[in-house]
Amino acid sequence: MAKIRDFFQANKASSPHPTEVDCGYQVILTGEGPLLQLSTYGSDGRQSEKKVSQTIQLDRERARELLAIITKTFPDL
Repeated sequence: MAKIRDFFQANKASSPHPTEVDCGYQVILTGEGPLLQLSTYGSDGRQSEKKVSQTIQLDRERARELLAIITKTFPDL
């Protein structure tokens, strides 16, 4: 669980994940401005009750960078 400080393009081989999860989001207000928090919850096959498995936070600049990455990846949006 961490605040993103940098985005970079990774160039290693990857493939689609076999499972899907839900993602909750919330806005956290701080003295330096809002943070967007994204939290993923365990897959349906998880044996315990549904709970947060990973959380990331984006400040304004990282959100701007992520928006640019999304726009480049999906130009028809």
